[in-house]
Amino acid sequence: MSFTLPSLLRARPMSADKANMLLLLGACALVLLPHAAHLPLWVVPSCAVLMAWRAWVTFRGNRLPPRWLLWPLAALAVAGVILNFRSVFGREAGVAMLALLLALKLLEIRGKRDLFVVLFLCFFLLLASFFQSQSIAAAGLTLIAVIAILTTQVSFQYTGAQPPLMRRLRLGLSIVGLALPLTLVLFVLFPRIEGPLWGLPKDAHGARTGLSETMEPGNISSLARSDAIAFRARFKGKPPDKSRLYWRGIVMGDYDGRTWRPSPAARSARPVRLELHGAPVNYQVTLEPHGKRWLFVLDVPREIPHVDGNPARVTSDLQLLAARPINNRIRYEAVSDVDYLLQPDESPLSLAPWLALPSGFDPRTRELAARLRRASPDAEAAVEAVLRMFREQPFRYTLEPPRLGTHAIDEFLFDTRAGFCEHYAGAFVVLMRAMGIPARVVTGYQGGEINPADGFMAVRQSDAHAWAEIWQHGRGWVRIDPTAAVAPQRIEQNLATVIPPTAFGGLVTFDASRSVLVEQWLRLRQGWEALNNAWNQLVLNYTLDRQRDLLRRLGFERTDWFMLAGLMAAGATLACVLTLLLMTARQQRRDPLAALYDTLCRRMARRGLPRLPHEGPRTYAARLAASDSPLSARERSAVACFLAAYEDVRYGAPDAQVSLASLKALLADCR
Repeated sequence: MSFTLPSLLRARPMSADKANMLLLLGACALVLLPHAAHLPLWVVPSCAVLMAWRAWVTFRGNRLPPRWLLWPLAALAVAGVILNFRSVFGREAGVAMLALLLALKLLEIRGKRDLFVVLFLCFFLLLASFFQSQSIAAAGLTLIAVIAILTTQVSFQYTGAQPPLMRRLRLGLSIVGLALPLTLVLFVLFPRIEGPLWGLPKDAHGARTGLSETMEPGNISSLARSDAIAFRARFKGKPPDKSRLYWRGIVMGDYDGRTWRPSPAARSARPVRLELHGAPVNYQVTLEPHGKRWLFVLDVPREIPHVDGNPARVTSDLQLLAARPINNRIRYEAVSDVDYLLQPDESPLSLAPWLALPSGFDPRTRELAARLRRASPDAEAAVEAVLRMFREQPFRYTLEPPRLGTHAIDEFLFDTRAGFCEHYAGAFVVLMRAMGIPARVVTGYQGGEINPADGFMAVRQSDAHAWAEIWQHGRGWVRIDPTAAVAPQRIEQNLATVIPPTAFGGLVTFDASRSVLVEQWLRLRQGWEALNNAWNQLVLNYTLDRQRDLLRRLGFERTDWFMLAGLMAAGATLACVLTLLLMTARQQRRDPLAALYDTLCRRMARRGLPRLPHEGPRTYAARLAASDSPLSARERSAVACFLAAYEDVRYGAPDAQVSLASLKALLADCR
């Protein structure tokens, strides 16, 4: 006998137990969904097969598989996790193991105890999903999954007639709503813990996209393909022009012929001499975690930013370094000056590291530098000669430059002539040093985009940039951006003017000529990013210092753990009392059917026919019909009809057709 989907759908209505089990499977699927992208490839299909097996058993009404079959499957799951992770301990291995155990447990539900085990596993896996993401999207999906789990749990509690799904769903929503006051109190007053709450020490922090501590051809151009947020800035006045938005990061002076690295000599705490001109720029930076110690500020910082719980220092080459890697989102206030003189009176000894070049590399570049130097009366003329060469000769700005060999600068300047900002900055510094001019590479970010939805400037990984600094007597270190000579629109506007904007991780590339589509996409992205930024600022950035600041503004100067515990207990008590009051008021308002029945009973009591405590509607109606009552025939008929209708609605099928309006009309005749 064969079955088809239409024939199955035309079969008799599904029983409540089957419907509830399928609802549980749907809730489990929602729980596993956030983990799908992070679990090993074999775990997700395994869970899907096991859950499909349980759905088929439920739909067909077959017996559950015997335990002698489930035990080998569980052993295979454990073995697979051990082979994949070399352990069953740790964050990733533990989550994979729980996901497989949840799917296997679905094939073993034989009573309420097994059901509660599945539900608790679901809640634990939902909590573990925040290992991977704490974004507003992840929180929204978690909330939907919690409502689905609560609706499933409520559904399994009914032993008789079961309300419709929408009514059970509203009950699940109401449970979540009643928990919100206590949740808010715990969020505001629970003692904040500095450092990672989730994860073991060996896997608490994963790798993150961002600038590297080294620079070689290709590593910055790879970041240009990412539109991920590096940090956000909010200015307390008008921001500088886009062409002056250079966010200083890593300064590199050591060069081995291929790779640039920070100079160890520049890590000293020697004071930095600055001559500042113009008005300072005040702003606030919200830096995304990048796993390194660098802080990004506008070139140049007037003072060292204060970072809560992670003090910063400045090096002699004006790098800002935190004491510990930035593994959590941080926020700091900064003050910068875009008009300045940086170390205008350096000694020849301190400038020597910025002249070093490796021997045996790039002979053609050295010859070119010698020719340019002979034709240039001073350093400014030498700089202009190199920039003029970049402008007038056929150099190209591209994200996909050809590979370079041993003599990378020679091949770039004389053969390929195609590169990204790291190619031009590196070649420029080598030429300057070969001409006897101290020079270094600076990497960071250039530009930024103001989001009109919230006023924050978003600086993306695609804004990663490299430029050069040369030292001139009396002027100090002067920023020179050779990329501006080749692609000035990259500096004056943004990378999208050179490289077409993309969406969905680069899967979709917009044609810049289709301005309407681009504008619509940008507006959608700006709105979503503003929402995410609000979530980050208000929820994820609610640190210990912000908690203390909030309590001080509320009048609580002493904010030790004892005080927090007392406030939390008082707040939790108040929240529970408020919840009970809401439940009581809702209970009194939410059952109009019982109110109509009580009204009838009170009217009959006034006529000398009270309902006895043990009497139900049918027994009460039979006694009224049999007794010599002062009711007229019309009233007696109306009372009998009302009690019969009430019994159908209260104790009959959930889809009873009697409405409250009909009961009110009958009650009007029961005077």
